[in-house]
Amino acid sequence: MPINIKKVLVCDAVDKSCVELLEQHGINVTYKLKLPVAELCKEVKNYDAAIVRSDTKITAEVLAAGSGSLKVVGRAGAGVDNIDVPAATAQNVVVLNTPGGNSISACELTCILIGALARPVVPAGQSMKEGRWDRKLYSGTELYGKTLAVLGLGRIGREVAIRMKTWGMRVIGYDPITTEAEAKAVGIEKMTLEQIWPLADYITVHTPLIPATRNLISSETLAKCKEGVKVVNVARGGIIDEQAVLDGLESGKVAGAAFDVYPEEPPKSAVTKALISHPKVVATPHLGASTAEAQVRVAVEVAEQFIALNGTSPKYTSYAGVINKEALAHYQ
Repeated sequence: MPINIKKVLVCDAVDKSCVELLEQHGINVTYKLKLPVAELCKEVKNYDAAIVRSDTKITAEVLAAGSGSLKVVGRAGAGVDNIDVPAATAQNVVVLNTPGGNSISACELTCILIGALARPVVPAGQSMKEGRWDRKLYSGTELYGKTLAVLGLGRIGREVAIRMKTWGMRVIGYDPITTEAEAKAVGIEKMTLEQIWPLADYITVHTPLIPATRNLISSETLAKCKEGVKVVNVARGGIIDEQAVLDGLESGKVAGAAFDVYPEEPPKSAVTKALISHPKVVATPHLGASTAEAQVRVAVEVAEQFIALNGTSPKYTSYAGVINKEALAHYQ
């Protein structure tokens, strides 16, 4: 039985293509951006579905307020960290995201940051703006012949591997689900984590943030790495222990780090601020999906899945981004 979605509340800014596609299929869309929790609780009960990005948090309180009306919450982006999925499932609210929509953009930013760690273009460029000519200070290293460890071999991890292989890097990787044959097909040597630590010149993480991946890179794991290892996080804040990296930068164990994501955004903790300001760190403000192409892609993908759940279009029939299929079963 299809889910009857007639009214959608858009809580965070999404590309207009999302609204246009929904309206073309007879779904009414209302924009009410970045509502305070109390206001969101009042509003949500008037809608069948809601669309969020990263800013709005769909908590158990919000889901309880929408009980009986709210059927679907869609995130225009990868991951659902800002949605209480267990609470949604308990309320029979389907949660979905668009895991493939920003893969290329996140992958490209990762590759750019790896390059920026090899060749210090960020401080060199700043020195030029300040009127200096410091060629000798900003000598770098080649990526050719170096070993890149990719932790998490989903869409983004594989795309990173494909691109960095063309730069002449050896790519090794770890993923508990991906098979050795699947990894090999994109040029990755699958290994265990214990095999990876002493081999990697660069480590990039591409996993969700779950208990098993929190502090995946820590003081303990860095101690097993080469002197001068470099780390990159364009996935989720908390996968890499920031204090461990800061300590490693000070001791020389870590030669450089690049972060696009943080445990708290915007960053407020003293540790995160110290990390961002460190001269061997390249820091960006969560730009992984911030391209024109990715914004259109995730907007369209979330709309397509809403339409598919309605069961009214022969063109849009897939809702592959559904996270909690138990809730979906309630409507079938």
